[in-house]
Amino acid sequence: MNKLMQYGWSANWDQAWSKEDRGLHNPGRITADFGQKYKVMTEEGEIWGEMSGKMKHALQSGGAYPAVGDWVELQRLEGEERGIIHGVMERKTSISRQKAGMKSAQEQLIAANVDILFLVTSLNDDYNPRRMERYLIMAWNSGVNPVILLSKADLCDDADLKAAEMELIAPGVPVHVVSALENMGKEKVTAYLKDGVTVALTGSSGCGKSTIVNWIAESASQKTQDIREGDSRGRHTTTHRELFLLPQGGLMVDTPGMRELQLYDDDGGLEQVFTDIEAIAEGCRFADCRHEDEADCAVRQAVENGELDEKRLQNYRKTQRELMFQMKKEARAQRKMNRMDRSVKEPVRRKSSYWNKRMHDEG
Repeated sequence: MNKLMQYGWSANWDQAWSKEDRGLHNPGRITADFGQKYKVMTEEGEIWGEMSGKMKHALQSGGAYPAVGDWVELQRLEGEERGIIHGVMERKTSISRQKAGMKSAQEQLIAANVDILFLVTSLNDDYNPRRMERYLIMAWNSGVNPVILLSKADLCDDADLKAAEMELIAPGVPVHVVSALENMGKEKVTAYLKDGVTVALTGSSGCGKSTIVNWIAESASQKTQDIREGDSRGRHTTTHRELFLLPQGGLMVDTPGMRELQLYDDDGGLEQVFTDIEAIAEGCRFADCRHEDEADCAVRQAVENGELDEKRLQNYRKTQRELMFQMKKEARAQRKMNRMDRSVKEPVRRKSSYWNKRMHDEG
């Protein structure tokens, strides 16, 4: 088996590659993202890669930069262990969030062409079902299959109760209790790691993602640190995204921990995560009910009757407002981009008209 097949290249990717004239370029898969430079796996092995100037310029006006897991069009430089990335093949799936610290809408790709997303949360004081609801929205929006891993079970006396709580907020999503320290649940995790399958891990800092990578890979591929004793929050250990080939045959992407998850867009994820609220809302008198102080609100009635957790409703409304605000930011950004396009194109049209008239007069 050549390197590309080990890293997920298949007949489908081969067919997609053949649809376009690639010249002398070759396919490669990004295995690590260091900002301006990337590690790229090719048929001959791993090399360094960076985007061409033309590609960088094109992405400045919109579009996400290449990410770990992307299949790229690569020009290998003769006699060197590096190459130039000229393009990205169409993504099968893309996990993204709103780029942190940005006032305008800007997508940040976390990983691409992922089949399964492990949503990791630790069973200590950092355990938070409301945060998991947000991660689930991100997963469903990306088109991947989510799996919840409750890590550090050795630190928890009621792991089964917490697993049951997660199953309630994520119906149909597999939930597994694991502990790398006690080697608990390893067979559950490795069952997903089939040849050519790409799995990514995401979660807050200190939830144990890098420990899980080392545990499954049976190596010390990733550095780990202890969590802070005061609040059970983690210290950033993983500083970049990286894809690992596992002994089981699958591929695993480790990602830096997130202090907060700002959702970039919604493609039905909100409705899928909060199916219970959406179903109850069908009984509201008003179709546009906000479930606040409207008359005959079935959702508020369900909270008062104890059928619905009020914190879950609060998170639903908060996320709904956030996504609406995000959509407005995207619309503003699009209008700004359209104005910039017109300002660039208009002088060109005037210049063209001037020269056409002059040529006509002199002709």
